[in-house]
Amino acid sequence: MIWVGFIVLVLALIALDMGATKGRQGFMNASTALRWSLFYIGIAVAFGLGVWHFMGAGAASEYFTAYVVEKSLSVDNLFVFSIIFTYLNIPRKYQHRVLFWGIFGALVMRALMIWGGTTIVSQFDWVLYLFGAFLVFTGIQLFRAGDDDPVDVGNSRTYRWLVNHLPVTTQVHGGKFLVRPYTPEYVRHIHGLGEEGKAKYSKSWKVTPLFLALVLVEVMDVVFAVDSVPAVLSISRDPFIIYTSNVFAILGLRTMYFLLAAGLDRFHYLQPALAVILTFIGTKMLVAHWYHIPSTVSLGVVLGLLAGAALASAATGRRK
Repeated sequence: MIWVGFIVLVLALIALDMGATKGRQGFMNASTALRWSLFYIGIAVAFGLGVWHFMGAGAASEYFTAYVVEKSLSVDNLFVFSIIFTYLNIPRKYQHRVLFWGIFGALVMRALMIWGGTTIVSQFDWVLYLFGAFLVFTGIQLFRAGDDDPVDVGNSRTYRWLVNHLPVTTQVHGGKFLVRPYTPEYVRHIHGLGEEGKAKYSKSWKVTPLFLALVLVEVMDVVFAVDSVPAVLSISRDPFIIYTSNVFAILGLRTMYFLLAAGLDRFHYLQPALAVILTFIGTKMLVAHWYHIPSTVSLGVVLGLLAGAALASAATGRRK
């Protein structure tokens, strides 16, 4: 019944989110996006208090820690989403459509990855040490990368495969992912085609830049989940805690994008903070056999690092 209630709540929030953006042609100003972001955070906190009431303080501590970790890693996704939309020239009024279906797909993919991760860990405890070593390695690489390694959308394997194997239009056709841009009237004026060729040409479908953006967003979410899923597995083994914290962190991501889209470049120290967080969580997994770090300590460390990154970014912005 708890799972059923959670699913009903998520579906209601998705429907509410669709209605909120539909009335604004998919665009939110900063003040509206802030109110909706606070609303989603409030829902997540209220759910965590429910976990505390029904499952105890330990489960609630794990939930809040996993939520904060996933939320902070999800914010890093927004940088990549912004680069994808800029490269493909997606107008802001259509970005919400890509983000909605991208986030919907992310909920399904996270469920599969979390189910697979918890199943593997329950059967083979030593896998946690591999996850821990991977997170430490990822954290070190992220820290060394800095801001000098931007995402190159045009040279990514996914983008090159799509444009080489799919018929792609060069222009955005409203909010459509698939279009038939060649009407019979247009094809009739093309010389060198027989009647059969003209009929076939007018019925051919093409994918739009919105479709390319959707696929790239989904692929990048899977790439980021490779870090986040092992990270939350170090915090809790309970699939309910892991998945609910992931879902609530992802649900408000679309409104948070509109809130942060204009100022993503101001978070100068978010990436170093995330690098330290991943390294800390990986180290926690590696030493778990000899020393257990309480989830409350983990929550304090994660919140402290994020708060320090925000304050340092604000101070740097004022000096500039």
